[in-house]
Amino acid sequence: MSDTLTYVYAVARDVDPAAVAGLEGLDGRPVRTVEHGGVTAVVSDADRAEFEERALEERLEDLEWLAATARAHHHVVDTLGRDHVLAPLGLATVYFDDERVRAVLAESAATFGAVLDRLAGRAEWGLKVYARGRPAAPEAAEKPRSGADYLRARRKALREGDTTLEDARAAAVEVDAAVTALAAATRAHRLQDAQLSGQTDPMVLNQAYLVDVERVDDLRAAVASFADHPRVRVELTGPWVPYSFAAAAPGTGS
Repeated sequence: MSDTLTYVYAVARDVDPAAVAGLEGLDGRPVRTVEHGGVTAVVSDADRAEFEERALEERLEDLEWLAATARAHHHVVDTLGRDHVLAPLGLATVYFDDERVRAVLAESAATFGAVLDRLAGRAEWGLKVYARGRPAAPEAAEKPRSGADYLRARRKALREGDTTLEDARAAAVEVDAAVTALAAATRAHRLQDAQLSGQTDPMVLNQAYLVDVERVDDLRAAVASFADHPRVRVELTGPWVPYSFAAAAPGTGS
């Protein structure tokens, strides 16, 4: 039995083997292609001892290993995604060998074809919307004269904070509607807390959009129209390889 498995980064169309020459994946291993029926799997060898099911369960708890694997995975996908239509597969997608990968390409030809058709000529864009913080109270504001005054002021501040967040959420719905009108598809992502986002203002929208290349100027203009919104701050990122829209691609194999 071989000491390696075949790790699959993505499936694509029309990838010349020369396009991956010199490209390195996991542990610096060379990337190669496996092709069947016009669909290409972008692959490299992976250490069997790390990716067999029992070992992989343990590895996925190792944050350092997970980060290194993710970096290698995204490096391959992002490098090829600049010039090719591709559908990224999930992290740690492995098969027994290249022949098994070729068989999967044959078995799932219709699925892969539909995914690649949907992604052709499009890119993923990310949109995060944050509630703008309330202006700080003037320094000269009168201090509470009693405990009761303090509690009344505190309740008022909390009510105003709730109202501000509600207004921001309502504004985020408007932003999302404007961008969704330009998108071929959308995906909602989990809101990030301040520790993860690195922002002090609360996040009220975290969305991905699949947008036709020819509509990018319209997208930027739509987002820019909210730049001076009093309730929210809008952050547009991209274009990205469409990770959020490749979900129909088959996952981990054997």
